Amino acid sequence: MNNESKTQKTKKCPVPGCCLLYSGKGITLIELMVVILILGLLASIVAPRMFGKVGQAKQKAAKTQIGTFETALDMFRLDTGRYPVTSEGLKALFTKPSECDGWNGPYLKKEVPLDLWNQPYYFVSPGVHGDYDIYSFGADKIEGGEGENADVVSWK
Repeated sequence: MNNESKTQKTKKCPVPGCCLLYSGKGITLIELMVVILILGLLASIVAPRMFGKVGQAKQKAAKTQIGTFETALDMFRLDTGRYPVTSEGLKALFTKPSECDGWNGPYLKKEVPLDLWNQPYYFVSPGVHGDYDIYSFGADKIEGGEGENADVVSWK
């Protein structure tokens, strides 16, 4: 009986070195702290780079949305012979404006979304830079800026 209890305590893991369960050894507090420190250092190096990519991705997604609006505006113009005026706005792509002959929409699958910073897109028609201007002020929500704060516009 004495030999059986010793056999159970020294039972070996079927795969050498894969786990500590059978060996009777454990991780010391120092080893655990070193692992946590290393993970923290890695996170501090990687996290800023990843968050920078999020801002760039939002800029690109907003530019893509503006491109979708431009395509829908061209379809609106083909049907009606004109672009929506500023007072009709981008809503004219989803809901028929009053006094708009030839409207054959909706030209968007859903209502006009907010920009990636939860603000409405600005629409001016006739525009300063073309037949119309569509723009978003970016993350800072004010005109101008660089990087993530840069305005996203239809004319660039």
